[in-house]
Amino acid sequence: MKKAILATKVGMTQIFNEDGSLVPVTVLQAGPCVVTQIKTTENDGYSAVQVAFADKKEKLVKKPQKGAFEKAGVDPKKYLREFRFENADSYNVKDEIKADIFAEGDHVDATAVSKGHGFQGSIKKCGNHRGPMKHGSKYHRHAGSNGTSSDPSRVYPGKGMPGRMGVDQVTVQNLVVVKVDPENKLILVKGAVPGPKKSLVTLKETTKTDLK
Repeated sequence: MKKAILATKVGMTQIFNEDGSLVPVTVLQAGPCVVTQIKTTENDGYSAVQVAFADKKEKLVKKPQKGAFEKAGVDPKKYLREFRFENADSYNVKDEIKADIFAEGDHVDATAVSKGHGFQGSIKKCGNHRGPMKHGSKYHRHAGSNGTSSDPSRVYPGKGMPGRMGVDQVTVQNLVVVKVDPENKLILVKGAVPGPKKSLVTLKETTKTDLK
């Protein structure tokens, strides 16, 4: 991996291509991410770049993190992440990774925490069918039978059941970068990206370029 950046989700909109076709896009406020530490094979057992993103009030930072930021000479940040860049040796502390690390036409993988929907039934959560709606029916939106009669007399693991829905880490692969605006720190990605507005999104160059 050679390209990656942290961003926050602004929302969705639509733009027009040069040929007049409409493209739905997700607007991401990307970077700048400041390099706070360089992980090396000799010291840490692996090679990586630690980056910080989004300003944070100093009084809200814990002492161990505050000391790490002071050592790097960087203002306190809200998020800390590591990227295992192939060219990690070429980075230095205080270097900035900006939106222009990506270009129009690049393919990226977007990772974020999905929206939370609270406690939901199996129909909404798992896509189960509802029961009969006629008079005399014992259930309408109930999940129905969960087991398989007397054999094996148990519920199989993975059975769709009511419960909390969402708040899962989701990765959408092979999204196309439609436009990059370095001045306004914006990256426009074709299609939908997981998570609510203002949520943290990690963009990395895609690992599966053959997806369509």
